[in-house]
Amino acid sequence: MIEIFLKTVPFFALIGLGYWAGYTRFFTEEATAYLTKFVFYFALTAMLFRFSANLSLADVWDANLVSGYLFGTMAVYLIATVVAYIRKLDVATSAVEAQCAAIGNVGFLGVPMLTLLMGEAAIGPIMMALAVDLIVFSSLIVILITGSRDGRVNLGILRTVGLGLIRNPMIVAIVVGLAWSYSEWPIPAPANEFLSILGGAATPGALFAIGASLASKSAERLQIAGWLTFCKLGLHPFFVAIGVLYLFPADPYFAAVIIAAAALPVAGNVYILAQHYGVAPHRVSAAILVSTMVSIITVSGIIAWVSPV
Repeated sequence: MIEIFLKTVPFFALIGLGYWAGYTRFFTEEATAYLTKFVFYFALTAMLFRFSANLSLADVWDANLVSGYLFGTMAVYLIATVVAYIRKLDVATSAVEAQCAAIGNVGFLGVPMLTLLMGEAAIGPIMMALAVDLIVFSSLIVILITGSRDGRVNLGILRTVGLGLIRNPMIVAIVVGLAWSYSEWPIPAPANEFLSILGGAATPGALFAIGASLASKSAERLQIAGWLTFCKLGLHPFFVAIGVLYLFPADPYFAAVIIAAAALPVAGNVYILAQHYGVAPHRVSAAILVSTMVSIITVSGIIAWVSPV
């Protein structure tokens, strides 16, 4: 585990550097927002397109892997929802807590870190996890929050969800990249070099942006943040492991990657959704901050555990 931990140190050190820049106001919130936008719309998109353009659909789609990941993620989602119901929270707040418990920072942290730690072959299952999170669970939270306010699910909600998916550059990059791969056209050398240079900015840019954004996060509601952190860093990889190792046995290497992806801290886009809909943004903020800090240790432990699989 020590060897794995030492390999993860540079990644979390970049997050720490970003946190220092944000905390000291060397990087203002506006600067962080623009850096995040650059990574999201350009660098990470270039990286995902380049990776997916060199993959086949079979490299991304594995029925057992998808089923196992869906089982584990939905299990934790339901556990967090039941606990929220017992605490008599409303539907919208319960949905936000469930999202914190089950959705990790696969895009900004998982793609750059796990592909370097576990090899470029890891990109297929990572993109699969990212697609499931965005298509299934990001859609689910919008439907639950909007439906609870309107008292019903109407076509307007489905239109909002559909447009959100179409406009998400990560989804677009994966789909277009796979389509390019299917065409069997080689990427022209200058274009490939361009994508390589631009995509190379995704790793340091994303990690720095995570840290800088954490500097503005609140540490309120620590008891709830602790529970959601336990769900995300403990229960999520545990149930995903049950799914991909026992219920829907998948390729051992792919299973290891997807379990590691499930061990990532709470995703930043949960905060964006919570803030947009005005539903419990402070508890989401605290969950992101606490889970990211704790994951410095737990992610190394999970990767060390799954590596021999």
